[in-house]
Amino acid sequence: MGRLQDKRALITGGSSGIGLETARRFAAEGARVAITARSQEGLDSARREIGDSLVCIQSDSADAPGQKQVAERIRQEFGALDILFVNAGVAELRPFDQWDETAYDRTFSINVRGPFFLIQALLPLFANPASIVLNASINAHVGMPNTSVYGASKAALLSLARTLSGELIARGIRVNAISPGPIATPLYSKLGLSAHDLEATAEAIRAQVPAKRFGTPGEIANAVVFLASDESAFTVGSELIVDGGLGL
Repeated sequence: MGRLQDKRALITGGSSGIGLETARRFAAEGARVAITARSQEGLDSARREIGDSLVCIQSDSADAPGQKQVAERIRQEFGALDILFVNAGVAELRPFDQWDETAYDRTFSINVRGPFFLIQALLPLFANPASIVLNASINAHVGMPNTSVYGASKAALLSLARTLSGELIARGIRVNAISPGPIATPLYSKLGLSAHDLEATAEAIRAQVPAKRFGTPGEIANAVVFLASDESAFTVGSELIVDGGLGL
């Protein structure tokens, strides 16, 4: 029997990268899985990979009011929820003096505001016990150039993991965070860089990692499965760093 047998799980941003790999792993461990993504094409591709049992919900993480519709769909499909992996996010990197209000608001809407109101909308549906895992980042800890807004948004998620833990543990809801280092996912291809600049950026990041490589989505999914499962039943308000030593 799988470690998540018969658990009902929702993964935001589940059509690619860490989210898709975690959806695969959850399903392999016996969970019933729902994912969200902005792109219907991405959702259709994920269903082809994982199977027709995958529940696909088209949703934009930045749309705070729209999170109520996500919660209603989960109620219709599952009735209740055992696991939430808040994975959807954006990594926009630029020098501090090149940020404007629109870009700042976009990062915080996707990485913090949307997830906050999704958890709020799902609150009546969480089972007892239940597990929430927030996907933060090692950039909340290290002073990497060009990551001021991204790092701040992920630090906000780490704070939320602790404050929500204090509020929700009495209801049987555990909240924890995972902070990946550089992971080989499509996230970096969305930075708007040329192929040459993208490779140069990747090499510069790789050189800072003591393990001298990018992590894999599977390595992050392993950690999420642990935090989602009953194996971590006494783990509350914690942060699991999986970064190849970048934050040392």
